[in-house]
Amino acid sequence: MFRTTIISAALITSALVGAQVVQADDAKPYTVVDGVKVDAKTMEGFRVWREANCAACHGPNQEGLVGPSLIKSLQVLSKDEFVTTITAGRLERGMPAWNANKRVMDNIDSLYAYLKGRSDGAITRTKPEMIAQ
Repeated sequence: MFRTTIISAALITSALVGAQVVQADDAKPYTVVDGVKVDAKTMEGFRVWREANCAACHGPNQEGLVGPSLIKSLQVLSKDEFVTTITAGRLERGMPAWNANKRVMDNIDSLYAYLKGRSDGAITRTKPEMIAQ
């Protein structure tokens, strides 16, 4: 068992040599490898982004259209402010409330992880890929 664990750790380490890994922690709610491969939670956030059609207002690369750039917004908004904005909206600015959308509300942490990864520059492509399991 111990030998298997060491061998598994060595294989994982060798597979990641040369790969840039950004690991999820309290400050970073996402895991990204090489700028394009993300963990399952972050990938689900991307899917929610697409399904909710956020790109219609915020642009296909989150850089803004009629709505603001989320790349810039997530650099200053706290997670609590993000959740409040999604939940209650900013009606005076045209941002609808999403509190009645079960898919968005059930995956708000995943959506935050994806958008925060894009904003931090950790996810370098709009459409990420899953990290191979």
